[in-house]
Amino acid sequence: MKKKWLDVLQRVIFYALVVFIAVYALFPFYWAFSTSFKTENEMFRRASYIPQEPTLKNYQYVLRNGKFVLTLRNSAFVAGTTSVLSLLVGSFAAYALGRLRFRGRTALLYVILSMTMFPSISILSGLYTIVQESGLFGTPFALIMTYPVFTLPFTVWVLTSFFRGLPAEIEQAALIDGATHMQTFRMILLPLTAPALVTTGLLSFVTSWNEYLFALNFTITNPAAQTVPVAIAQFSGIDSLQEPIAEIMAAAMIVTIPLVLLVLIFQNRIVAGLTAGAVKG
Repeated sequence: MKKKWLDVLQRVIFYALVVFIAVYALFPFYWAFSTSFKTENEMFRRASYIPQEPTLKNYQYVLRNGKFVLTLRNSAFVAGTTSVLSLLVGSFAAYALGRLRFRGRTALLYVILSMTMFPSISILSGLYTIVQESGLFGTPFALIMTYPVFTLPFTVWVLTSFFRGLPAEIEQAALIDGATHMQTFRMILLPLTAPALVTTGLLSFVTSWNEYLFALNFTITNPAAQTVPVAIAQFSGIDSLQEPIAEIMAAAMIVTIPLVLLVLIFQNRIVAGLTAGAVKG
């Protein structure tokens, strides 16, 4: 009887912690979502968890803003291109690190991993000089050139773990049948890494989509090349001398909800990709 009560108590504590963590994590998102439907008067009159006078005026203003729509296209182009480049280069590097044997392979892998530990601000000045000398300053291509600095190491690390977890017999059978290493990689091994490709591609896309520091510094002279985070930070309100909190929240919802839907759609593949190579059997 005592054991039964202990089991019930443990379950109650467990689910209470789950609910607390869920509320703690989701409440800021809910507050932003709720604020995006509030009028300016209601927002500054009193704090309320549910809009008393819900309106779509904020969303209409954001979607009719030509600059915001342009930055949406810029973000989609930059994030999509960065993800493709990261997967293209990262898959080749991960195949070499995960399937081929050469001296210094482990050390090289840890060097790649260490690149993710540097804060963006520490490499900004060096990248700024490189972008200026390349002639790409003030264009979306400046971001495409610099974003792989922080998307590529993660891509290589995850894909390397996945390639290591694939049975060696698959590759050996293909080579015995006359396939080259390139054919084996492209036609056999790469399709098997679909969960890892989806994971790294989606996370690279989200990281590039949300990046602010590089986007601000490398496109500051050309507003037409700016991305969504920069546009939101520079948002102006509907009325003069207005603090555009509700409009910023509406813009943030427009930018965030598609990413949330993508993660929910591909959550199974994301989990499979993140746990790839953790267990061998």
